[in-house]
Amino acid sequence: MLVNNTERIIVYTRYPEAGLAKTRLIPALGEAGAANLQKLMTEETVKTVQKAKIEFEIHFTGCSFNTMQVWLGSQLKYNIQEGKTLGERISNSFKGAFSEGIKKVLIIGTDCPGITTHHIKKAFNSLQNSDLVLGPARDGGYYLIGLNSFQPELFNNIKWGSSLVYQQTMATARKLHLKSSTLEELVDIDRPEDLSAWCRGVHKI
Repeated sequence: MLVNNTERIIVYTRYPEAGLAKTRLIPALGEAGAANLQKLMTEETVKTVQKAKIEFEIHFTGCSFNTMQVWLGSQLKYNIQEGKTLGERISNSFKGAFSEGIKKVLIIGTDCPGITTHHIKKAFNSLQNSDLVLGPARDGGYYLIGLNSFQPELFNNIKWGSSLVYQQTMATARKLHLKSSTLEELVDIDRPEDLSAWCRGVHKI
């Protein structure tokens, strides 16, 4: 049972197709292994979000609605990621949620096995007094971003996929005079050296 329909979590994922999913892990795991890890991480993230008992959607790329429903179930809500760049896609996801009257929106990826319901609840609590909340990733990106109003400028001129994403986002937030909060730093599973964090992260509450 959902407890608050003014809050929403948006889970970003890609369909786990061999050769296209988690490509930086292919040298260590092979195409099928990297895709299977993408599958497992997405499924674990969905389980974590379900425990938070907050309205959520899956925003996906790489397949059709029907394929997503076969994979994760027809009871979930799905949307296709729209935009040419990651920044455009994230911005459009926030825009859509706020246009529906949602007051607090989090977007999380599926690459961070360390994320728990505690991080999710803390992020929503932070948005009571902050405009922006970020969960920094050790690689310089972020595993979570939350807003309580639409801020499209926040996603411009960001070097997506680089170690500068978090730093550049915070710099833009300061220029926009947004009050920001941060969560603890966690590890994203993007490179072979990150794989040990997956083994630790699956044992979470």
